[in-house]
Amino acid sequence: MSFSLLLIQCLNGLQYGVLLFLIAAGLTLVFGVMGFINLAHGVQYMVGAYLAFAFFGLTGNFFLALVLSLIVALIFGLLLEVLVFRHLYDRDHLDQVLATFGIILFLNEAAKVIFGPLTLTIPPPEFLSGSVQLTENLRYPVYRFATIAAGLAVAIALWAIVTRTRVGMLIRAGASNPTMVSALGVNIQRLFMVVFGFGAMLAGFAGVIAAPIFSIEPGMGDNILIVAFVVIIIGGIGSIRGAFIAALLVGLIDTMGRSLATSTLSLVLDGSMANQIGPALASMLIYILMAAILIVRPEGLFPTKGAA
Repeated sequence: MSFSLLLIQCLNGLQYGVLLFLIAAGLTLVFGVMGFINLAHGVQYMVGAYLAFAFFGLTGNFFLALVLSLIVALIFGLLLEVLVFRHLYDRDHLDQVLATFGIILFLNEAAKVIFGPLTLTIPPPEFLSGSVQLTENLRYPVYRFATIAAGLAVAIALWAIVTRTRVGMLIRAGASNPTMVSALGVNIQRLFMVVFGFGAMLAGFAGVIAAPIFSIEPGMGDNILIVAFVVIIIGGIGSIRGAFIAALLVGLIDTMGRSLATSTLSLVLDGSMANQIGPALASMLIYILMAAILIVRPEGLFPTKGAA
């Protein structure tokens, strides 16, 4: 593999990892604090992308569309919590899985009805539409750099909130022992609403910044939800630090593995067979990594023990 290809794969892996973190951060808090299995979290990523498309069409301004999408994604998450999810907290996990899977089916079909089944795209902001010369033969899009920077900024802000504020203290305590937090007089229902709404907004933000890069289509959040679950299992359920490190690790392994697996197999197999087997083998790497980590550390890399 050439240096240019290695560099671009690293950057793509970092960008993918940042998007995974934005989705996994909300998911790990919901799962860790509330013990709630929300399969519909990936749909909120899709909702964010479609909101960006709709508001961009109305305003013609990407950043205005971003702000409006975040507000609506937050409201949408809170409405789901009030109307559906809070009635499932005391139910078993099978009921939660079935209910949230039903929401996935409903919202995917609603997206087809409202926006059509075809893939949609939106352009990046004009001043971020160029590219940067990294090497003599390599240029990399400015917008992808911007998504990496935005994701890292959100990660730092989220870390500060979770570790330096009262709300963050309650979230960390809830992730470790929600029963004790409730017994101490904390309004656990309100805490659940905050966590759920914030998680939905983070997933929506990931969808918005991914919209100019990936295709916007019904079901776009289903596959990334599976990878997000892998991230929180590797990092440790309820751990923001674990979600961040695991997301970057999974993003780099998944992205670079697709190139390395094919190029490595081409040394012993013919080109066509290597191209067929390589991507399939690469897609297994993150699950192999998850299994290996669970054997050594069943609670994940950074299990919650009073700190996220």
